[in-house]
Amino acid sequence: MFEELVKRDFKQKYKRSALGMVWSILSPLLMMCVMATIFGHFFGRSIEHYIIYLFSGQVVFNYYTESTNGGMHALMSNARIFTKINVPKYLFLFSKNVSALINFGIILVVYLGFVWFEGITFTWKFLALVYPIVCLIFINLGIGLILSALYIFFRDVEYLYRLFTQIVMYGSAIFYDINRLPQDLQNVFYLNPIFVCITYFRNVVLNNTVPDFWLHALLAGYAVVLFGLGYYVYKKYNYKFLYYV
Repeated sequence: MFEELVKRDFKQKYKRSALGMVWSILSPLLMMCVMATIFGHFFGRSIEHYIIYLFSGQVVFNYYTESTNGGMHALMSNARIFTKINVPKYLFLFSKNVSALINFGIILVVYLGFVWFEGITFTWKFLALVYPIVCLIFINLGIGLILSALYIFFRDVEYLYRLFTQIVMYGSAIFYDINRLPQDLQNVFYLNPIFVCITYFRNVVLNNTVPDFWLHALLAGYAVVLFGLGYYVYKKYNYKFLYYV
């Protein structure tokens, strides 16, 4: 059943689309071109390999938003199924996340192609990128579990989360460098788990260094806490979902 849900979600995303899966590649590339054109004049001269710097932030942030937004609507969009058949409702959310992960994998291949085109040397340290990806999967699942539960009871969550993602985007330093900011302000950025993931990507790809232990611990902490919180919220209100859909 889970396999069929993943296939359905993936096909549904590109239903009646002429370009189909090409949009998974074309959309972030177009956005990257726009951002590079606008912000490249301000930040591009002081940041080496600015296109990769920008793309590193965008590829992580896009996966986060697609996964969590899909997770938020996962239960409501499948209410007709689980109100008639007794199935684990979390499967609907997990299938959305797998579908987003497939899209992320496609974009990641394009991203690595840009890295190669920029003349950045591939080393064994690139294998370390598996770590932030795994942590990000659990972060997205945790946030998705929270949002899917809240959205059942409060439809306003959709609009509030849309505003929240804008704050996260500007707080993830996707198109600018935080090193110009005071140290105290730089530390605030590490409260954002998406920024931590992006920083990990940039350290490996652009600086050819595996981040320090504290960054690993911080990222793992966010993954454990957010997934644990999501599991708790989902478990606590699971039995009430049928009364509100």
